Parts: sequence; C-alpha cells; structure tokens
Amino acid sequence: MSRERGGVNAKDRCLDWAYAAAWRLIRVMPERAAAAVFRMAADAVSRRNGKGVTRLAANLRVVVGPSMPDEEFAVLVRDAMRSYARYWLEAFRLPSLNQQQRIDKYGFVGTETLLANAVPGRGCILVLPHSGNWDAAGAFVTANGMALTTVAERLKPEVLYRRFVAYRATLGMEIVPLTGGDRATLDLLAERLRAGVVVPLLADRDLSARGVRVTFFGHQTKMPAGPAILALRTGAPIYVVHNWYEPHRPKGLLSHEIVLTDTSGTFGDRVRRLTQLLADELARGIARHPADWHMLGKMFIDDEAEATPTAQGSAAPAAGTPTERAADTRPAASTVASPGSG
Repeated sequence: MSRERGGVNAKDRCLDWAYAAAWRLIRVMPERAAAAVFRMAADAVSRRNGKGVTRLAANLRVVVGPSMPDEEFAVLVRDAMRSYARYWLEAFRLPSLNQQQRIDKYGFVGTETLLANAVPGRGCILVLPHSGNWDAAGAFVTANGMALTTVAERLKPEVLYRRFVAYRATLGMEIVPLTGGDRATLDLLAERLRAGVVVPLLADRDLSARGVRVTFFGHQTKMPAGPAILALRTGAPIYVVHNWYEPHRPKGLLSHEIVLTDTSGTFGDRVRRLTQLLADELARGIARHPADWHMLGKMFIDDEAEATPTAQGSAAPAAGTPTERAADTRPAASTVASPGSG
C-alpha cells in the first residue's frame, strides 16, 4: 500500500479523517437526532449478530445466569449495544461541553471522598469496568479541579492513538503511554499518586500473559495486576467506580475503599488477593447494571463459560453468584490496566 508523508499509509489516514469528521459532525448535530442515529446503528449491529455481539451475549449470559428467558435476554443484549453506542455518541460530543456541563451531565456519588484524597502525599486509584461512560467520569474529575493521570495503550494506527490522546488532553487528563514512554509506567503513576493525582484504570479484562487469574461471576478470567501493585507499593487508597446509564445522563458511584486485611504471604500473594477483592466489587456493580457493561471481547477463560450462546441462543450454563469490544474497538487490557479508547 502506498505510504504518505511521515510513514502513515492511506488507509490509516482515511481512518483518522473518519474519526475527525465524526467528532466535528456529531458535535453540531441536534442531540436528539444524533441519539436516534446511534440507536438505529446499534440495533442494526445487534440484528447482524456478528462476533462482537456474540461475545457480548456470552459474557452477559454468564452475568445473568441461565434463568433469564431467551426473549428477555435478547432485549438485554440489544440494550447493551445501545448503551455502547451511547458511550461513543457522548464521547464524540463531550469536548463541546463547558466545565459546568461536564459536572452537571455526570451524576456522581463520592465527590467528597475524591477531593479528600486528591492531595499531595495521598492520591487515589480508581478501578473501573468497561461500563457506562468512563470519559464522562474522567471529565467530571478534572472539571472539579482534580488532577488526573491515566494510561493509554498505543492504538493502531498511531495517528488514531494520537487523536485519542489529544481528545482526552482537551478534557484535562494527562495520558501516559503504556509502552514506548521515557519511564516505566508504574513508576510514573506512583509518582503522580504521591503528588495527589487521581489515577483511574479500566481493569476488568486482561489479555497479557501476566494478568492475575480471578473468579468472576463464578468463572475464571484474568484481570490486570497494575492497580493492586500500585496500591500495595504506594499505600494510596483504591476504590472501584461503578458506572451506568440513566435516561438523561451517565451516573457513577464510588465504592467503599478496598482494603486488603490479609497481608500474609509474598507480595505476589497480596497482589492476587487484592485483585480478587477488586473483581468481587466490580461484579457487584455489573450485576446491578448488566446492560451497561460494554464487554464485546473474550472475557472468560474456563471451558464452561466458553460454551455460551449467541444473542438469540438458548440459556448458558449457570453463572454462579458473584462473591460478594461491531468488534470491540477499545484496546486490550495490559498489566497496568485496560485504558481503552473509550
């Protein structure tokens, strides 16, 4: 394929232009018209029942278990795709909001706790699933005057990665590259925490060889070790943020502080136990709002969970009670966390 100046091929440049055009067009469209377009697109994707929708259905069946009737479950999958489309719509429109609108358009419970932790010598770690609107959550934090640093895996093509970095920078977020940076990512995040920065990390899925195996909705999966490592190394408090949608705006709820009380064993043992505690809390929020969990990629690694149905299929094996990425366009998880392009 022909190459353009700077080593960017024509296909990648077209993709970058497409995203740029979407950002500009959707911002100027009437909100109701834009929402209708995205809703229709989500329904069309659901009806095609491609790989991403099939994976989403498999993951959701594990969450809700086999007892939900097929017709009701099909509605759940459709609604989950609508929720995912809504995330992208809001992401395209978010930069057009002023500071107060970024506060008003995200309903969050736990602001006082965040403000109390966003001070030098403390900072805090926020663990999030791929649910609701993470970008709105981050914009809410920065609009309230708190510094925020998060991680971004390098998207392909590179021009698209740079566009997403610039997009989040306009929202006041500092973006640290997962790879190719001047310093080790965990060291830099630890430094930011000591300065009182809020560090949010998407952490419900890991594709690396170094993820921590956890039990999640009664099945085995892997989650990134980075949040637990950061918390144990720095002593910074760690919380889960539950994100979901209500009709008029995305919502968020800060969990209680996730504290590891059993400190026996090796550092690796403690990382595994703390990651399991985080998985348990993530499961609680996803179970309350399953339609807002945008997990369109392979999630579970045990054979039983793999034998799950398509959106139109029959019931899957029992999910068990929680211990209490169209294809997914967001990048895969990493050891630090899955930062996502959305």
